[in-house]
Amino acid sequence: MQFSVKLTDYQKNIMLNICDANLLGKNIIQDELNMHISESYYGEKFVEKEEAKTLLKNSSIINMVGKETISLSLELGIGSEAGVKTISGVPFLIVFKM
Repeated sequence: MQFSVKLTDYQKNIMLNICDANLLGKNIIQDELNMHISESYYGEKFVEKEEAKTLLKNSSIINMVGKETISLSLELGIGSEAGVKTISGVPFLIVFKM
């Protein structure tokens, strides 16, 4: 499984945008909600599972989309099931580590 990621320095924090690679470029629509999983936001490079784990562990702010991405994050103890939301069955989660 590949993940699409983009790292950004944001106010002295590492911000990670990560999604399941197969979602890159897609629009997810449910009622009035429309989420575009854009290459400019999530598409800096593709990584494998082990590198994704390292990035998740070392980032302070994480924007995640996709079943594989969320599953990996929860497996690592990053975020909680209660924080996961879905749009048309696609989960997303935002985590701020303090």
